Formats: sequence, C-alpha cells, structure tokens
Amino acid sequence: MNNLLDIEYAVETKASAGSRNTTAALDLIEWLTGDECHALDEPGLVSGLGRRLRALGVPVDRLTLHLMTLHPEFIGRTIAWAPGEPVEIHDREHGARLAIANTPLHRVFETREMLIAGPGKSPHGRWQHLDIFAGRELVQLMLAPLCNADGPVSAAIFGTKRPGGFTASEMQVIERIVPALRNTSELRILRQVELSLLDTYIGPMTASRILAGQIRQGEIESMQAALLLCDLRGFTELSNRVPGETVLGLLNAYFDHVIPAITREGGEVLKFMGDAVLAFFPGYDAARTCNAALTAARAILEALDGFNYDGIGAKAGIALHHGEVSYGNIGSGRRLDFTLIGGDVNLVSRIQGVCSELGEALLMSQDFFNEVRPEYAVSAGSHRLKGFTDGVELYAVRR
Repeated sequence: MNNLLDIEYAVETKASAGSRNTTAALDLIEWLTGDECHALDEPGLVSGLGRRLRALGVPVDRLTLHLMTLHPEFIGRTIAWAPGEPVEIHDREHGARLAIANTPLHRVFETREMLIAGPGKSPHGRWQHLDIFAGRELVQLMLAPLCNADGPVSAAIFGTKRPGGFTASEMQVIERIVPALRNTSELRILRQVELSLLDTYIGPMTASRILAGQIRQGEIESMQAALLLCDLRGFTELSNRVPGETVLGLLNAYFDHVIPAITREGGEVLKFMGDAVLAFFPGYDAARTCNAALTAARAILEALDGFNYDGIGAKAGIALHHGEVSYGNIGSGRRLDFTLIGGDVNLVSRIQGVCSELGEALLMSQDFFNEVRPEYAVSAGSHRLKGFTDGVELYAVRR
C-alpha cells in the first residue's frame, strides 16, 4: 500500500511540476509576443528575458543572442547578458566565422538543430575560448537555432554555472519559449536589415524619408543645400590601361577616403557616378553647411595626398556650390529614384569640369564663397559655362 501511495505521490508531484513549467513558459511566451517586448530594443529584449528566466528559477548565468543580418561590413550582431552586468553588444565583421569554426555555435548554424554543450559532454568542439564565454566558468550551454522564414540562421544561447547544468524541466521551459523568441528576434532582424540596406544604398536622410512614406512619383520639395562634387582625375585613361579588377580595387580605396570625410561633417552622398561622388549638406544655415562642405573637401584632398593603391596614386577635382535644389522622387511607375535636380545642381557639375581645365583641386562658386570667405581662397576668374548665359565667378583654394 505504501509503495502505491508513493507512486501516486510521485506522479502527482511530476504532474504538478509539469503544470508549473507550462504556466511559466506561457507567461514568458505572452511577454515575448506582447506590446511591452515589441517596444524594446535588442539589449532590452535580452536583459528582460534573462531576468524573467532567473525569476522563474531557471539558472541562466549567460544569455546571448546571435542575430545574423545583411550588411556590407558586418555578418551579424551578438547581444550578451549576465546578471548584474551591462549588456554587451558586439558587431561581428564578415571574418568572424573563422572565430566560431569548430564550436557548438557553428554546429547550430549548420544543422539548424538544438544542441546541449558542456565540458566533456559535447563532441561539437570547444566554446570556452569565445569572447562572450571566456573566463565565466560556465558548465553547460543550451544552444537554440532561430530559423527565420528566409535568410541566415540566428541563435540563442543559454548558459549556466550550476554544476549539474540545466534540469530536464528547465530545458523544457527554454524549448517552449524558443519559437516566440525566434519570432520577436526576426522582427528586429528585419528592421535592422531594412535600415542598414537603405542607409547603405541611398543614405540615412533619404532612407528616413522613404520609411516615412514619401515614395510616390513627383513628391518633391525645395531645400537649401551646400553641394559637393568630387571627381577622380584621369580615370578614363587609367581604366583603359589597367585590369578591371585593379580599377575596382582602386575605386573602392579612393571612396574609402572620400565618403568618411563627407559623412563626418554631416553630408549625405546622393550619387556615385562612376568615379565621381555627388553629396549635399542640407540646412537653413548656409554658413554652417558651406563650412561643413569646405571642411569635408579639404579633408578629402589631404587624405588623397598620400594615396597609393598598387603603385597608383589618386588626385581629385572638387567643386563646391550653395543654392536651392529640388529633392525627391522622379522616375516612372514602380522604378523611382530619390535625387536632386535644378539649376544649381547643373552649375556644380559645370564647375567641376573647370577644375580639370584649370588643373585646380578645388573650386567654389561666388555664392559658396560669400558664405565662408576663407582667407586662403583666391579668385580664379569669371568663366562662361555651358548652359549658363552669364559668366560665373570662381574661387580656388590654396592649401
């Protein structure tokens, strides 16, 4: 009789524990899919989940999200949490795959299957040397793939220091919340991909306008802006005499000097036109935007002074102008482009052509000069430019 009672008690206890685990998992799932979690950024998501798991008695001592993305510089982002510590964020460059080779994390990415790893228990490689786990005395990892509808696989890793590792019931809680965690992580990945791709290909200002819904043909506004047009000297002759892959390598190295100088001063690159870059510095304060554009132009020329790619140097001609431009959508049907148009855009293009004719590295219009009046600028005379009736006074910069 006593044996029967013991068996019945054990069954009831197990059922009660299972019910508690189910309730705990449902509470976490409700939080992961609710408005509060939806409003959180990635660090808020990871820290909120970690704290809630520990409050339920799941001994998570390290929780990491490995969110893979589409980005020209980064393969993904790792967000790492531990109790009582600030959340860590590590943007992983494309070469980071080498660091996780022969680790359980790489195995999860490849197999898309959940994995338990621990010292002496896992045949899937070491993990204690990885930067987010090193020196933390973790005994066991529970690695869960986050398989999105398409694109690369992400992962969540739950680590514990407890000598026995996670219990079966604790693993069950984690397993049940993984689908909800996958969904909320995928939303963040899609947001990040959307922003990074738009920012990469069209610039942050234009990206924000597109995301705000300004995507209809003919939606154009007028604005005041300083304009900068930078062109690589002798590019046609160069591209005719050196291999194409060398030309592409040189162009990328050249742009690596030009673009940061522009964005550092608040400018936005609007177009790559072969070897030329058209950028604008918007704002109602003409003196401020012109000074920013001039600072960027001088930084470009200084950076190119020591430029060398495979034994090839680079020189540029830069035109600066300030005026009114029309900014917005032009195109046809479903193929549109955000661009700048107007007489002042045409003028900066013509000024750049004079740079080559005069052999000047930097020329500015009268309107631009009037806003900054640098002491080191000298008159380059009045020039008749194609498409413009009156002569245009230009100023050169002596560095």
